[in-house]
Amino acid sequence: MVSVEFLPAEGSVKKKIRRGRGNSSGHGGESGRGHKGQKSRTGYSRRAGFEGGQMPLYRRLPKKRGFTRVRPEVEVVNVSLLENIEAKDGIIGIQELIASGAVKTGCRVKVLGNGDLSRKVTVSAHSFSASAVEKINKAGGSTQVLA
Repeated sequence: MVSVEFLPAEGSVKKKIRRGRGNSSGHGGESGRGHKGQKSRTGYSRRAGFEGGQMPLYRRLPKKRGFTRVRPEVEVVNVSLLENIEAKDGIIGIQELIASGAVKTGCRVKVLGNGDLSRKVTVSAHSFSASAVEKINKAGGSTQVLA
């Protein structure tokens, strides 16, 4: 006697369809393949992408030539945003920007000069605009360009 815990759930297992076992089975005659034609024959198979003689999609689309230049993703931070970020020892780096939610991890950071800065901070980023450097220096801070 098989234990109940090893049986599949009620209604989860269907009985296999037995084709070609006579008309009374409901799957006799053509065995679900319809009448005549290529698909009704034994051993039928066709290659992937075959569209019945129509020009297949992979031949209708243009060929890609050349190459695509992969540019690093750059996150933009304005000087006005630096005003609200907590600076450890007066330094705002990439980690502080990530912690504040201003940028996402793995991106290069560029600081732009939109807005004003009223406190003295050292800002570390991958690049700065000329106006951002001017505003940070005017507030008594400095900039560090990361590699």
